[in-house]
Amino acid sequence: MYEHRSRPPIPTHQFVRRLLRHVGLVAGVVAGSLAIGMVGYVALAGFTWVDAFLNASMLLGGMGPVGDLPNDASKIFAGVYALYSGLVFIVSAGVLLAPVVHRILHKLHADKR
Repeated sequence: MYEHRSRPPIPTHQFVRRLLRHVGLVAGVVAGSLAIGMVGYVALAGFTWVDAFLNASMLLGGMGPVGDLPNDASKIFAGVYALYSGLVFIVSAGVLLAPVVHRILHKLHADKR
């Protein structure tokens, strides 16, 4: 996917395209994760779609749930979803930073050919 260290760094316009592909991938994962959380809150906690959006987005953003959860199933879902959200956050940060870090390291080692 990335160029080998023996090859020169890609031009800036190709790098921007690569970065936008990564942003698109992360946006898709976050949107899908938000949808999963919203459906879970609506189905298990009986929240409205707006309240489900608020709770799911707060957990995905690392802030924590907002409302009280009415039953054990919704509490278990919220706990599992919180753990999942933490992993999504870490993976998303890695996917967004990967092309930038690769380019920096590639530029630092470009003169060592």
